[in-house]
Amino acid sequence: MTDTTPSTRLSTKHLLGIRDLTKADIELIFSTADGFSSMLQGRIRKVPTLRDTTVANIFFENSTRTRISFELAEKRLSADIVNFSASSSSVKKGETLLDTVQNILAMKVDMVVMRHPAPGAHQFLAQHIPANIINAGDGTHEHPTQALLDAFSMRQRFEKLAGKRVVIIGDILHSRVALSNIFCLQKLGAKVAVCGPPSLIPFHLPKLGVKVFDQLDDALAWADIANVLRIQLERQDIKFFPSLREYHNLYGLTRERLAKHDKDILIMHPGPINRGVEISSAVADDPEQSVILQQVENGVAVRMAVLYLLGASNPE
Repeated sequence: MTDTTPSTRLSTKHLLGIRDLTKADIELIFSTADGFSSMLQGRIRKVPTLRDTTVANIFFENSTRTRISFELAEKRLSADIVNFSASSSSVKKGETLLDTVQNILAMKVDMVVMRHPAPGAHQFLAQHIPANIINAGDGTHEHPTQALLDAFSMRQRFEKLAGKRVVIIGDILHSRVALSNIFCLQKLGAKVAVCGPPSLIPFHLPKLGVKVFDQLDDALAWADIANVLRIQLERQDIKFFPSLREYHNLYGLTRERLAKHDKDILIMHPGPINRGVEISSAVADDPEQSVILQQVENGVAVRMAVLYLLGASNPE
């Protein structure tokens, strides 16, 4: 007889990327986040779940929203927190990634939340240290908790994502959010497309079952949900399009462009927003169609769920 009892533990000790999660893992994270989301709406906003657990936030790249969201999630779970910034550390003196983390672990750290510019850095750490590793972004590879909170926000509006059409618009080539979103949404049964200048669309995406649009109006006619990404100029060492003005004219999401389509399209953006470039203020701030601020709020609940579930994977 097959056991159909829902699992209360993740199938993995780490969150290195969405590809390492099963659909059951994702659904468990969402159901756990539902509880934390309800808690955060009430008067009691802190629980002792991770008391006596030390979490190190190690960021080798600048971050505002992700870092604050993780820190708040950790505090809501009563964890002890160690914050580490590469710009003010021995990394500047030549210390290796492994030496840095081993020194932090010598201080009895249980979990590591890390952002690093090198794809695969988290897998390397997971092979060498005993702590739980959470990927807060590795280069242009993955950003799993952003994908989870994006899908969680979609699920709040639509309940089930199976069959829903999601188009990811913008700088796909330099985005870690895009790849994680593609993996996560496909595991949940959604149909995924991308749209942007051909120079910013990786050639391998059709092999992943992703539909590619080069005209924004065609993409919006197809989509139920539009997740808009910013142009990552800091990662571009050459010009991928003539100007920001031309980009906005061709791929900027505006109220006028949305009005061409006789349907409500859910608007999302992982931030930071370049207003007037990839999205207009009128669309970003629309209280009916946009869930951008809800994404920020959901980030805390989803990251609380990830921290809680990974913490539960450790032996007493």
